[in-house]
Parts: sequence; C-alpha cells; structure tokens
Amino acid sequence: AGMAACGKIPFVNSFGMFTAGRAYDQIRNAVVYPGLNVKVVGFYSGLSNGEDGPTHQCVEDLALMRAVPNMVVMCPCDANEAALMTEAAAKHSGPCFIRMGRGPVETVTEFEGYKFEIGKGVVMRPGRDAAIIATGNMVATALKAAALLEAEGLDVRVIDMHTIKPIDRRLVLEAARETGAIVTSEEHNVLGGLGAAVAEYLGETYPIPVVRHGVNDEFGRSGKAPLVLDAYGVNADGIVAKV
Repeated sequence: AGMAACGKIPFVNSFGMFTAGRAYDQIRNAVVYPGLNVKVVGFYSGLSNGEDGPTHQCVEDLALMRAVPNMVVMCPCDANEAALMTEAAAKHSGPCFIRMGRGPVETVTEFEGYKFEIGKGVVMRPGRDAAIIATGNMVATALKAAALLEAEGLDVRVIDMHTIKPIDRRLVLEAARETGAIVTSEEHNVLGGLGAAVAEYLGETYPIPVVRHGVNDEFGRSGKAPLVLDAYGVNADGIVAKV
C-alpha cells in the first residue's frame, strides 16, 4: 500500500489462503478502502493444492474478495490468459485480485479471435441447449464436459468467465435468453463465487434454472490433486451431471 501511494504498481503474491484469508484486513483497509493501485495474486487456491490439505486449499477467496467494494476479481483459465490478465491488471487503475491454481493446466485460449479484456467473458464453444459458465481450470474441464454431452445429443455452450467482478452481464444474459439453462463451474465453494454472481444477477433480471457446480460448502482434504477433485465431483463428469 505504501509503494502504491508512492506511485508504484506493486504485485504481491502468496498462497490464496494467506493473501485473501490472513491478509484480508490489510487488503480491505490499507489497499481497497483508500483505492490504492495494488495487485494481489492468490496462488495455490482450490482443491488442486492437493497434499497441503484443507488449511491451504482455499475455496473461499473469490467470495471474500468479491465482497470487498470496488475490488476487481479475476481467475485465468490457462497460462496464456494469466499472462494477458497480468498485463491488463498492471494497466488497470485500482486494486485487483487474481486467483490462480497450483498445477499445470491445458492451454485452451490460443485460438483465432480470442481477446482478453477485464470484465468481458469469452465464448469458447457455441451451443443452444444449455450454457456452462466456468472460471479458472474448470474452463478446460467444461470443454471436456461439453464434448461428453455432445455425444448424448446435447449442444452446450461454454463460456470462460475469467472476470468474476465485474461480471460480464451482457454475456450472462445472452446465454440465459438463448439457452434457457445455465450451469456454473468453479474450483471454489458454490457459495459466494462465480455461481453466486450469476445466480444473483439472473434472479433479478431473467430468472431461469441456474445450477452451481463446485465445492458444496465443505472443506477439502489431503491427497493427490486429481483424486481430491474427483472425490468432490469437481471434474467433467460432475459438470455433465449438473447439466
């Protein structure tokens, strides 16, 4: 905060549980309340932290940061998007929180026409029967789920909602009107994060079925990351079941 007050653009990072959790009061009162230009990055968030267990598997960070007034909250789905997001955060005037996972993820955004802009989601796959709005590593998983659903005869749209706040209301409303059913997916508690943001907005503007996929309001446990994700249904089969 002091560096930002001197005109610098500081980026600070640690485990998501430490930045969003342990430093919450400092972020709220020293950074966001005075509107300082600090970028907070929370790494190793979600269940994919694996063996470090529930004390370090932060599934509350999106909810905590989203509730702070005037905080921009973002979550990249791959390395390409993370790089573009970091550049955009540096150019943005004001506090930002960027949530990242731990392990390597598949690159899914290096395609013609992809463009990153804060507050603007990306349609990764068209579809008319339902829409999956995902964030972070669940975007690649949602694409796998959509392929499985296609084999069942369902045409499902996939949206990369890399910015949770401010959420892309136009894209959410468009998906609601054109598909009539939405599933949100995040490696986060189903309370307070992406699913909550989508449900809150549509509940006030265009009520349709919205089903939230993620961690069902419980702590994680220690284990190999893929096994932990499978144990909590935070995988392609879990998304398919919700759709």
